[in-house]
Amino acid sequence: MKLSVLICFLAGAMGGVFVIALSQQWLDQSALAQQSFFNQTQQLADPALGTPRPLENRRQRAFAQPIIQRPRLSDQAPAAARQFSPEEQTNISVYEKCQRSVVNIDTKTIVNVRWLGAQEKEGSGSGWVLDKQGHIVTNYHVVQNSDIVNVTMGEGESFPAEVIGVDPRNDIAVLKVSIDPSFLFPATLGESESLRVGQKIFAIGNPFGLNRTMTTGIISSLDRSLDSKSGQQIRNVIQIDAALNQGNSGGPLLDSDGRLIGMNTAIATLNGGNSGVGFSVPARTIKRVVPQLIQFGKFRSPWLGVDYFWKSDRGIGIAKVVPGGPASNAGLKGLKAERQVIVLGNQRVVVPKWIKESADVVVSIDGRPVDSLDDLQIVVEEKNPGDNVELEVLREGQVLRVTVQLGEER
Repeated sequence: MKLSVLICFLAGAMGGVFVIALSQQWLDQSALAQQSFFNQTQQLADPALGTPRPLENRRQRAFAQPIIQRPRLSDQAPAAARQFSPEEQTNISVYEKCQRSVVNIDTKTIVNVRWLGAQEKEGSGSGWVLDKQGHIVTNYHVVQNSDIVNVTMGEGESFPAEVIGVDPRNDIAVLKVSIDPSFLFPATLGESESLRVGQKIFAIGNPFGLNRTMTTGIISSLDRSLDSKSGQQIRNVIQIDAALNQGNSGGPLLDSDGRLIGMNTAIATLNGGNSGVGFSVPARTIKRVVPQLIQFGKFRSPWLGVDYFWKSDRGIGIAKVVPGGPASNAGLKGLKAERQVIVLGNQRVVVPKWIKESADVVVSIDGRPVDSLDDLQIVVEEKNPGDNVELEVLREGQVLRVTVQLGEER
């Protein structure tokens, strides 16, 4: 019995040694195989050996692929800043450059209503900063007949304002606020003489009280005439298609460089909303009117001293000169009248007969041809009272040059 146990023990021990030997041999062979496979893979990937050959089986392909270690979220680089298109960059640049120049204007007017007594009527609009002295420019109709005017700056600070000058004809008004100049960011004035139809424009204002809202569009037309609320015509108006709504009045019209080329003043609409047809007073008119409003409180409009004109084949004829006016003092002549008797039934009636041959006909002003009254008025309105203009007139078949010193419109 003991002998059997001993034999079994020795057999088991020898079996264990045999298993261990076989295991070690298998591990050695596996290591050699892996080392050979690694060397083969290195050779396949060596560019000096030509195009790599495909591996022989899927297991080799699996072993050959390098292990990819994915970066942790904390190790990833931050997302790149958003890139804006050139058009977006222009829009952003204009807004960031100009938005602090735009102000909100709130008005209150005390009106007496029958049976109700005194009532407050509120209004609002837009404006823009002219200079560091506190001058604010807006439309006349924004502040017309207002008793209280407040200006709210870009950061939300509100200040009382005084209306120091108005020009109803061109729908322009100048306000004055007494505040620290650090609150004031003047707009950069551009020019409107070289504008082109199709040019991109920007409008910033406060439609429906939404402060500093920007809309974009193009110039739709130039040299429009617009009837102001005073009943007079504003000339050389810019037509635009940028969205304008209630509250935009008085806000700046800007070009792609952020320069002020006009002031938004009206829209053409059937229901009070935006129709894509807006109008702006040009910078040329603003530059001419605003200095006078600051200095005199009104626009001293130049005056030729002629009450009526009539259309001629060669230009415009002078119908009537005002006695003592600039045209009369320069020797210009209007129509002469002769007495003419006509018979109406049993009555004889004396009526005037106008003799056109006696009147001067204006054919040019300062060297510019005159074919209509607008041609004449455009040149006159660019002047100031006291300036001289040279008229070329046709008198009794002869061309004469007459210098007229303009007066102030009465």
